[in-house]
Amino acid sequence: MPSVEESDVGILCYVSDLPGFRGVLKQRYSDFILNEVDLDGQVVHLTSLDVPLEIAGQEIEERSDPLNADYSLDIESFRGLASDSDVEKLKGFLDQIVAEPLSNDSCIVLSPSSDKAYRTAIHNFFKERLKFLVTDTVDGPDSLSKCVRVWLKSGNSSGRKRDSRKRKGRGDKPFDCRGSDIWPEHGKFLRFHLYKENKDTMEALGLLGKMLGIQSRSFGFAGTKDKRAISTQKVTVFKQRANKLADLNERLIGIKVGNFCYVHDGLALGQLQGNQFTITLRSISAETTDIIGASAVALGKTGFINYFGLQRFGSGSIPTHLIGAALLRGDWRTAVNMILDPRDVILTQKDATSKVRKYYKETGDIGGTLRQLPYHMVAERAILSCFKKSPGNYLQALLGIPRTLRMMFVHSYQSFLWNHAASMRVKKYGVHKVVVGDLVCCNGQETLEENTFSHFGCEDGSSNDIRIDSLLDDAAAPNHSKVNDATVKVVSEDDIVAARYTIYDLVLPLPGSRIAYPSNDIQEVYHALAENDNIKLKECAHKSKEFSFTNITGAYRRVFQKPKDYKWELLSYTDSNIPLAETDWDVISKSHGIKPQSLSTLNPDQCNNKIQLPEDMDSLSESKESGVASELQESSQALKLTFTLPSSCYATMAIRELLKSSTSVAFHKALSSQSLPGKT
Repeated sequence: MPSVEESDVGILCYVSDLPGFRGVLKQRYSDFILNEVDLDGQVVHLTSLDVPLEIAGQEIEERSDPLNADYSLDIESFRGLASDSDVEKLKGFLDQIVAEPLSNDSCIVLSPSSDKAYRTAIHNFFKERLKFLVTDTVDGPDSLSKCVRVWLKSGNSSGRKRDSRKRKGRGDKPFDCRGSDIWPEHGKFLRFHLYKENKDTMEALGLLGKMLGIQSRSFGFAGTKDKRAISTQKVTVFKQRANKLADLNERLIGIKVGNFCYVHDGLALGQLQGNQFTITLRSISAETTDIIGASAVALGKTGFINYFGLQRFGSGSIPTHLIGAALLRGDWRTAVNMILDPRDVILTQKDATSKVRKYYKETGDIGGTLRQLPYHMVAERAILSCFKKSPGNYLQALLGIPRTLRMMFVHSYQSFLWNHAASMRVKKYGVHKVVVGDLVCCNGQETLEENTFSHFGCEDGSSNDIRIDSLLDDAAAPNHSKVNDATVKVVSEDDIVAARYTIYDLVLPLPGSRIAYPSNDIQEVYHALAENDNIKLKECAHKSKEFSFTNITGAYRRVFQKPKDYKWELLSYTDSNIPLAETDWDVISKSHGIKPQSLSTLNPDQCNNKIQLPEDMDSLSESKESGVASELQESSQALKLTFTLPSSCYATMAIRELLKSSTSVAFHKALSSQSLPGKT
């Protein structure tokens, strides 16, 4: 089965009647620049790699504090609480700390006690008086008693004390590292700006986590960003020092972190207004340049149909909405097979993934397949792990997939129905005005879609596999299930006469239990398509309520979307390897007197603030991305667009409105290859 096409998922219509023109999308990943827009409406940029002096000063002061203080008053205070032997232990420990650096696992263990209130008082003493020391509780010499253990800093030794019992969440660390560092009033979360080139968000955070020695779930972010792009977004991480992250910049390739500050709360999915895009369409051509200009002007004035883009349905040969349909009708075996079966070999980019799918299909060897599975194939691993325990239990295997991922399939089918309904609405009633029976937003809300997975609809489309990271577990996804029905109403004759609503107030529902359908014949599109797949929109056909529209709240989505802060310009270029838009890294490089260059073409020594100018500046023009040396060509034209869209809107759908052509990866790869030197 070939990869999904736009017509397969209901992407059929356009707003304007203008002819399209030829243009290549993402010929280079630097042709697609994305900057997050935060909840305050500020565009997120990477402007500095340095740790601010006030943060660095605080960190130095906090770390050096134990070496320079007089603890005599604290010792006397502790004497009124603890035994003489414990006082002497603490005094000797403090003298050691001041005299010489201690190893990471140095500690003292206070006298055992069976009195929990007493142990609590000991813990509170250290929290209030000696904040640079950390305490936890370990087993005493008998089953009734416990001991308070004290240390300077959390250890990273793999060994464990004899009196230490491994606790849940502690791993192999000898101490309980929760609260192990001093975090003053400025907040326990470090917020920073993540700049990345040709990497998706989860890949970049996974790499940072590995280098820091922490789990990926320690990071928080508002939404995933494109892979084949250059993007900047806000990220938070729990209890990490800014200096530690800043030091990574010297070793990172294709990633930079900066703009550090401490905050009290971590970021959660959905905490953004939208994204600002800077998109360059290369090798554009039309019958006349007037067509290009008129199309660009029209996009800004009339917008585009707010379809869910192809990325929503996966880029492999088995679209995610087909898996969703199988789940909704209770066909568990089919759903499992579609997730596990080999993909179209021609389209598969990851040969290892293709081989492991084929291996399981041919052998049925669960253990052997699990040993070969790449880390990102979470759904496949969950299913096979369940099969290992309960062979043939297809429903249980599906429920073993992390909830956010398994529900993504259902949400994909919702999007499939919405796209078809939007196309039918445009075909039947046009793009200029609302009609009786339409649903409209009546309070001016920016966005009505409350679907958690709208924030996973990134513009990537480069992976043929279903991917999810441990970041996206059940606890990571916010509760966006509530829909305010008061914000949506059915258009009446009086509304038409009074001209109360415009076409940009028009909304359509994503099916669920708490939404209303249009009262005109558009609602039949939903029911007809669902019935064609043997699915009932208002009934559950099986016992698993999770995979049913009766258990999904539903949402509303605007049918037409105008880009904000919209600008466009025509450019001429002769070298396809030279970027035509300035990135955040370009700005930082210029401020340090360095010729701008892609991070992915630099070695680690060139990727920090100490970059030295190379003797041969012309050597930097060679593009590692294209794999060929720059060469002069005949002058070509490009169209550069800058605009902002709310979260869950697809920039590729805006580009589709301009070009009047497919946005599929395969289509634009073919155009790109034709545009390379020597191609016709």
